[in-house]
Amino acid sequence: MLKNVMVGLLLLTAAVGCKNETEKKAVESTPELTAENEAIPEPEYEFGYNLSDYKVVRDTIKNGDSFGAILQNHRLGYPEIYHIVEAAKDSFNVASLQAGKPYTLLCSKEDSLQRPVSFIYEPNRVDYVVIDFKDSTTVRKESKPLKLVEREVSGVINSSLYETFQENDVNILVAYRMADIYAWTIDFFRIQEGDRFKVIFTEKFVEDSISVGIGEIKAAYFEHKGEPVYAFPFETDSVKHIVDYFDDNAKNLRRAFLRSPVQFSRISSRYNLKRRIAYYGYKVRPHKGTDFAAPIGTPILATANGTVIESRRKGGNGNYVKIKHNSTYTTQYLHMQKRLVKVGDFVKQGDIIGTIGMTGNTGGPHVCYRFWKNGKQVDPFRQDLPDAEPISDELKEKYNEHISPVKQRLDAITFPAEPAEEMNSEATITSNE
Repeated sequence: MLKNVMVGLLLLTAAVGCKNETEKKAVESTPELTAENEAIPEPEYEFGYNLSDYKVVRDTIKNGDSFGAILQNHRLGYPEIYHIVEAAKDSFNVASLQAGKPYTLLCSKEDSLQRPVSFIYEPNRVDYVVIDFKDSTTVRKESKPLKLVEREVSGVINSSLYETFQENDVNILVAYRMADIYAWTIDFFRIQEGDRFKVIFTEKFVEDSISVGIGEIKAAYFEHKGEPVYAFPFETDSVKHIVDYFDDNAKNLRRAFLRSPVQFSRISSRYNLKRRIAYYGYKVRPHKGTDFAAPIGTPILATANGTVIESRRKGGNGNYVKIKHNSTYTTQYLHMQKRLVKVGDFVKQGDIIGTIGMTGNTGGPHVCYRFWKNGKQVDPFRQDLPDAEPISDELKEKYNEHISPVKQRLDAITFPAEPAEEMNSEATITSNE
């Protein structure tokens, strides 16, 4: 009996010993399960780098900062900086860094001083420039991946289109684009309470949540004074890639000229050949232009396609641009802060040709818009201006097939419920993604 008990104890001891040895070998053979290895961070990729391989420094360009000063502050010597600037200058001008823009430094973990080996500059939310100088200096200009989200929005105007979008956190660029599309069919300075709209558009996002602008307005509907106007984009010239917006009857919504060279501005002085000015003793001083007041720096748009025939600064006109559109029409834009086109440039309707300023004889920031017809300055608002090119007869069937499904979709979008009386001062909007 005692012998059997002793044998049992020996077998149990041997089994426990084997189990412990097996567990010990298992631990030794799987080093990835150790606490030290579990602490290794997951790779984080950005700008084409694994950020976990570097010490990452993020900051923004301050007033007075320069590329060289930033690198010197992180322990790079002047000779090294000079060689980096020289090697990069043909691809990127380091003097173009703008205050307020973000930058990232990737610093070496292998260097005891942790000096930078790469500089990344972000001039906007989408694009970035990489200057890599770990071994030899290289420059890359890249863009972050964009995500396009299609949205449907409908609303009832109780204040203005601009405020409707702004108050309800819808990208204001949609309002600007709709104002462009309907520039000749609807006066957005005079829209009324109760006017309604629907729009299908795409919005651009980076990093899934940061809006960086809008893409295409795929369809729109605006009801002004009870009259509905549809708008659908359609390419009428596949060679020149000309896209215009047409209504549901294939009528072009655009005219050959925009109403205004400035979006959402106000007319501060109209064309008036009998204008009298107090400064000149109320003598008649003809005003042969139309003044559009807007803040300094506001973009000025070409009102029609044409070729720049003058771009200069002269006397009371200040900085100005003059565009010849055809043998009949010419336009001129005075008092610019900056001119962004030069003689000989071909510009399309809506292109930015300069910015609002106060150069020349002017009492406030505005653009004086002058309009010539057959060599004579005239009031553009009293001209029977031509329509833009219509859809050709051979394309109408294709156009109707193109708009049919999107029109059905647009018609299916419902308007929000009318607001209660005590909330009439607020805009109402619905949005579906």
